[in-house]
Amino acid sequence: MDFVEELKWRGMVHDVMPETEEHLSKGITTGYVGFDPTSSSLTVGNLVPVMLLVHFQNAGHKPVALVGGATGMIGDPSGKDEERKLLDNKTLEENLSGIESQLRKFLNFDCGENAAELTNNIDFYKEMDMFDFFRDIGKHLTVSYMIAKDSVKSRLEGGMSFTEFAYQLFQGYDFLWLYENKNCTFQMGGSDQWGNITSGTELIRRKTGGKAYALTCPLLTKSDGSKFGKSEEGNIWLDPNQTTPYKFCQYWLNCSDNDASKYIRIFSTRGKEEIEALEKEHQAAPHLRSLQKELAKEITIRVHSEEDHNMAIKASELLFGKGTTDSLKDLPEATLLDIFEGVPRSQISKGEIDKGVGIIDFLVGKTAVLPSNGEARRMLKGGGISINKSKVKEEDFQIEAKDLLNNKYILVQKGKKNYHLVIVD
Repeated sequence: MDFVEELKWRGMVHDVMPETEEHLSKGITTGYVGFDPTSSSLTVGNLVPVMLLVHFQNAGHKPVALVGGATGMIGDPSGKDEERKLLDNKTLEENLSGIESQLRKFLNFDCGENAAELTNNIDFYKEMDMFDFFRDIGKHLTVSYMIAKDSVKSRLEGGMSFTEFAYQLFQGYDFLWLYENKNCTFQMGGSDQWGNITSGTELIRRKTGGKAYALTCPLLTKSDGSKFGKSEEGNIWLDPNQTTPYKFCQYWLNCSDNDASKYIRIFSTRGKEEIEALEKEHQAAPHLRSLQKELAKEITIRVHSEEDHNMAIKASELLFGKGTTDSLKDLPEATLLDIFEGVPRSQISKGEIDKGVGIIDFLVGKTAVLPSNGEARRMLKGGGISINKSKVKEEDFQIEAKDLLNNKYILVQKGKKNYHLVIVD
């Protein structure tokens, strides 16, 4: 199956330039996707264009990831209602470093003829004279041509700076530079990038008389119409310091059946037959959520690690009553707080814990987990109280420093589903 056909069954084709399939069938083609360094981390929303490069490389072609160290100083107006905040050099450098390390988890940079390459457009803009650029590049695209682009038309009434207006000229030059210096004849991106991408193919035609090609994928949304890649708390990031592996894994585990079927085609590298078999298995027993589990496993391992995925699954089991004291103690602090986000909390001093606190005093007087001594005794006697996932029945049980999780927390469980997190300050 050729690359475009591969993308079609995966639901990843929105627009494709005529003759693209024929061009790609002639041998190894170099193609690129651009990434603006607006943050130090990519989000799961950025994974769609990343996967375009992954599938492109798996089809035997050569992928180039172009990071916009120069164009990131301007900001792409596509899909934006207002001008982006301009970034300083230090922030840009930090963002570029983070994005590069994440891209290396997806693309193979050491596989011979079709090894991936990483290019930063600051490298070919930094020595360029402004007058040379507008004389040699700007003259090839007319104002009427540039105004006709949707990314420009949608912003004209509300106001658009010349800086943003010129963005498509810079992105077009990115393609031209790669065409002339890397033999890159193909660009990919989201459907909102079609105008910028075709400006590049047009610039190549007018400047060199050559032919370049393009393909875009649909902008991904959830089946309920909400934006893909966001949770109630905001973006789902690839950086574990911004979104923990637990929350990252949960995002995929919690997606709907329709979304899981759509996502696994896009984000998995498995072949058509294997994915269709997984979908069939899921349809036979949807309550087992096997599709979501396979999806979450593959993406979490690729973005983070197998260890992080296993830890995320253990964390999920803890929340639903299957975990143990040992597995609770193994959790990193950030994951512990993620799991029990929103549960009632109280504080107690470290000095009191060091001395030892009787269980009834701890549950009633120190933390108000329970309303009275009588209720505490009744719950203990009935086996309804667990400390750090271990049942406590003895009224003379003492809470001590050895019981602390991450040297700071104690988890109280009332019955099967009611939790209370005690913070030892």
